[in-house]
Amino acid sequence: MLTPHQRYRKYKSAFMSGLAVFCAILVITPLGLILYHLLKQGIGALDWNFFTQLPKPHGETGGGMANAIVGTGELIALAMLMAIPIGVFGGIYLSEYGSEKVNFWIRFGADILNGVPSIVWGMTVFAIAVAPFGTKSAYAGGLALGFIAIPLILRTTEEVLVLVPNSYREAAMALGIPRWKIILHIILRTASKGLITGILLATGRIAGETAPLMFTILGNMYWNHNLKEPIAALPLQVFNYAIAPYDDLNRQAWAGALVLIFLIFILSLGVRLISGGMKKA
Repeated sequence: MLTPHQRYRKYKSAFMSGLAVFCAILVITPLGLILYHLLKQGIGALDWNFFTQLPKPHGETGGGMANAIVGTGELIALAMLMAIPIGVFGGIYLSEYGSEKVNFWIRFGADILNGVPSIVWGMTVFAIAVAPFGTKSAYAGGLALGFIAIPLILRTTEEVLVLVPNSYREAAMALGIPRWKIILHIILRTASKGLITGILLATGRIAGETAPLMFTILGNMYWNHNLKEPIAALPLQVFNYAIAPYDDLNRQAWAGALVLIFLIFILSLGVRLISGGMKKA
């Protein structure tokens, strides 16, 4: 037989659980409606031509976004070539070398940069890498996306390295192993899944960015084999098609948005799987 106080606690617990479920449904419902609308509008435009053909001239039906899909991959690769070394080495410095005062200001700066709107990065790169050379390019787009990814990779790298037990470091130092070898062969290997998770998160963060690309890559309706020239990118092409006065381009814009969502879903799933492996380990 429950006492009045126990009944009150039971009802209170049930009420709070129900409230939490209700709030979760409120959050998930709009996301579900967005995904449903994307599937409804975009699935019909997804075919083999969409992934293999170049865009048709405005007003003509058909074509695809093959150059934009490849261009997005090139931009992400350029961004990560810059962001991964800087972010990872910065995280190593914060975790293994830096003093408390210096680390505080580096963390503070990285946290501020994480909150900077992406369009500001686009304007910054336009001023330092587009205007002086007189042309937009894939390099400028990769630079803008790399700037966005660096602080995120830096902070996640530091967090996962801090989680490595100090006993690993102490045992290796007791054996006379140089510090750089301890970091390279023990600490980084132990934290490798966390590092990959941070890199995937940063990749998902920059994959759908449009605003910085408007200032840096211009866009291109054809294949581009020169990274010093304007290049196509899926987010920018989706934006241009969405505001175009042609139904077929609007339809392809929905399909491009669906491909972007699927790409980010794959990256998020990878993060989940790796994170789950970390917890089991």
